[in-house]
Amino acid sequence: MIRTIVGAALASLLALTGSAGAQDWPTRPVTMIIPFAAGGPQDTIGRVVAQRVSEIIGQQVVIENVGGAGGTTGSLRVRNAAPDGYTFLLASVGTHAQSQTLYKRPPYNAAEDFTAVAFLGETPIALTVRKDLPVSNLKEFVAYAKENQAKMQYGSAGAGSATHLGCVVLNSVLGTNITHVPYRGTGPAMQDLHGGRIDFLCEIINTAKPHIEAGAIKALAIMTKERSPVLPNLPTGLEQGVQGLEAYTWSAIFLPKGAPPDVVKKLNAAMNQALDTPNVRERLQGMGVTLPPPERRSPEYMAQFVRSEIKKWEDPIKASGAQIE
Repeated sequence: MIRTIVGAALASLLALTGSAGAQDWPTRPVTMIIPFAAGGPQDTIGRVVAQRVSEIIGQQVVIENVGGAGGTTGSLRVRNAAPDGYTFLLASVGTHAQSQTLYKRPPYNAAEDFTAVAFLGETPIALTVRKDLPVSNLKEFVAYAKENQAKMQYGSAGAGSATHLGCVVLNSVLGTNITHVPYRGTGPAMQDLHGGRIDFLCEIINTAKPHIEAGAIKALAIMTKERSPVLPNLPTGLEQGVQGLEAYTWSAIFLPKGAPPDVVKKLNAAMNQALDTPNVRERLQGMGVTLPPPERRSPEYMAQFVRSEIKKWEDPIKASGAQIE
């Protein structure tokens, strides 16, 4: 009897202590895991947001880039972290939707193994090619790719990344089978596109834009239903007679499963306040990010959105035949 009473008292004390810790969060720096190489599109978005969030929560948001396996390596780091609010993830469509079908044995369940916090925005993908590829529009690219597919190569930020799946969709739509060259991040892939060592790259618009404007590469199509305000002269695939050419990424914040509700609420509020900061909005929109309206910013919305995105990408990935062991 005494042992039962003591046990119950101890459990109550621990619960109160945990609750107090959540209410006081954060009392020290927090870490944002970006599961891609530094300098890439997600990294750029994460750093813009993290700088403002640091000011809002009164603690430094430390960026840690943990690349590899299309972002699943860094995501796994967060899944296995303590659910105390001091480690969180900047996820993407690749890490939390496409990976669930693309990998034969996904290293985690994206819908169950994390706590959804906030949706930061969507970013379109553009089809970019080496500047000396003898095509000037999507129609010419389609003809060239069908005739030369056996000797062509395309790059990506890594197997399973959004840039990889963008070109998987492209190959599926065109009915081509072009060799994939995975890199450890967007930077080295873009360098090889500059150097003509690969033929094309389905790149996220915020990192593709400066290379396009500098004339280092050519852009042939925006892979969304509508044109992007940051590259208004770049037509969509549909405008050029190619249906089904749709690829994009998104950015969202996740904590490990079991994170305290108070921490989730505070981190969500900080992320939303950051998105409402004029300077942050301007910088993100300047990179081609479409910011979510208020009704798409809650943890509940993000949890439902992840499930819908997993389902959305299941059929095109299976139809393409792409799979990673």
